[in-house]
Amino acid sequence: MKLPAVRYADGIQQGKQDQFKGLNHNLGAKDGELWDMRNLTSDYFPLLASRPRRMLFKTLTVPGGLFCWDKLCWVDGTTFYYNGEAKGTVTAGPKTFTALGAYIVIFPDKAYYNTAADEFGSLEAAWSGASLTFANGKIYDEDADANCIQAEGVNWADTFKAGDAVTISGCTKHPSNNKTPIIREIDGDKLYFYEYTFDLDGDDGITPYTESGDMKVERTAPDLLFVCENENRLWGCDRTTIYASKLGDIFNWNVYDGLATDSYSVDTGSAGSFTACISYLGYPIFFKEDHIYKVYGSIPTNFEVMGSATLGVADGSAASLAVAGEVLFYLSRAGIMAYSGGIPQPVGAAFGVEKFRDAAAGSDGLKYYVSMRDRAGTWRLYVYDTQRGLWHIEDETHATHFASSGGNLYLLAEDGSIWIAGSVQDPSEEAAAEEAVSWMAEFADWYDDSPNKKGISKILVRLEVDEGAEARLYIQYDSGGTWEQVGHTLEANAKRSYYLPVIPRRADHYRLKLEGTGGCRIYGLTREYYDGSQLKSMPGRQ
Repeated sequence: MKLPAVRYADGIQQGKQDQFKGLNHNLGAKDGELWDMRNLTSDYFPLLASRPRRMLFKTLTVPGGLFCWDKLCWVDGTTFYYNGEAKGTVTAGPKTFTALGAYIVIFPDKAYYNTAADEFGSLEAAWSGASLTFANGKIYDEDADANCIQAEGVNWADTFKAGDAVTISGCTKHPSNNKTPIIREIDGDKLYFYEYTFDLDGDDGITPYTESGDMKVERTAPDLLFVCENENRLWGCDRTTIYASKLGDIFNWNVYDGLATDSYSVDTGSAGSFTACISYLGYPIFFKEDHIYKVYGSIPTNFEVMGSATLGVADGSAASLAVAGEVLFYLSRAGIMAYSGGIPQPVGAAFGVEKFRDAAAGSDGLKYYVSMRDRAGTWRLYVYDTQRGLWHIEDETHATHFASSGGNLYLLAEDGSIWIAGSVQDPSEEAAAEEAVSWMAEFADWYDDSPNKKGISKILVRLEVDEGAEARLYIQYDSGGTWEQVGHTLEANAKRSYYLPVIPRRADHYRLKLEGTGGCRIYGLTREYYDGSQLKSMPGRQ
């Protein structure tokens, strides 16, 4: 808050700043607003304060992803870890995670880890062989025709289970048997389906026969780019199609039995590719760059996809989706958006004309942390305080994944380090605090509500710094590019004020910058200045 200036008899005026808002990187930023910053926080608003130190939890060698489901889990190289223990092998590269019940699901590997059974495996299952016999069999203890496939000596229960939808391929004598039926029963080397599922030999179509060649029986999952969980189903999409798994079953995506538990898939038919998906407010929501699709309904027969032409998630920024303050935030082509189920609203005015891409984000519940790079390719970690509507910049961290666990927000940086960000609660014993944080606050140009030349003679700063910390004040005149230190370096363990004399110099405008190392809280900034003559037409120092 900028308080009214006080004018003394000698013409000296006093301007006070005792409320420090967040970033405003616009040319029209007012006196006392923050043009740029590094490692600041809104935790102590209205004070200007450096952020708390992060805690280094772990460093990965080849980071592939980070997720939390009861316990923290991650991928390092080709190994999946749960709660610090290696549980399975995956391919190298970035991962997308989701969870349903006790299962953590990993894409694009289509792998899973069962936290209850301590079991790692694949969503897909397959058998291949040189021959497959199609015959009559049984179902529910009754004889049935044309409903059995048999592979002699194979124990089908090692690969599939009753209820699985399996794709049979390789049939050449009766190509109609290349289909995806649902297993009803398993009996050793026999799989039973509904009666007359297959075409057999003979005029009556019930004479057993054997297909030879490259025979396959497979349970498959779609190649999902984005995936989430909603109402006991996994939902996901590739570039054009939305999919849902069978109810409560992460393994089956092709069960179409006419039941409420069936799988589901639909093609929206609109232009463009899907860029992200998330479960929000009880609905699976899918995004394209210029569309948002919400799936209504509770069972496949009444699922309805409703789309709206509005700004969706920017391509390459699927990881920017995060809920903070019960609002969904993400990066669109036009900037950061806030979505509450209706029309998304922009919340990135503080960035001015800057554009961003390749964002990844997380939330501690009330703050939205987003790591993204600007048009120059510079990565920064930005934090939006949903309670106060303020943006702050932390540092140049390039985060790829975020996860919340035990009340803490973890971020995985590109270099493999896993940090606990924000206000750290009960960190693990192996976590180590980072070095003292280097911070900076650069204010926008001060004009002091006057078009005339003005001179500044004193600056009073009321601050509190932690033990071993320090702060310095700099001034720049008329956008000259040269920063001049004002007074001495400030070091104080207790809250106090400093009067810093300034060599008088007239200027059209001036800019102040505070920077330092270690914890610091600034309570107020007071300037003593005087109004000068009107501007001359000649450039240069006047």
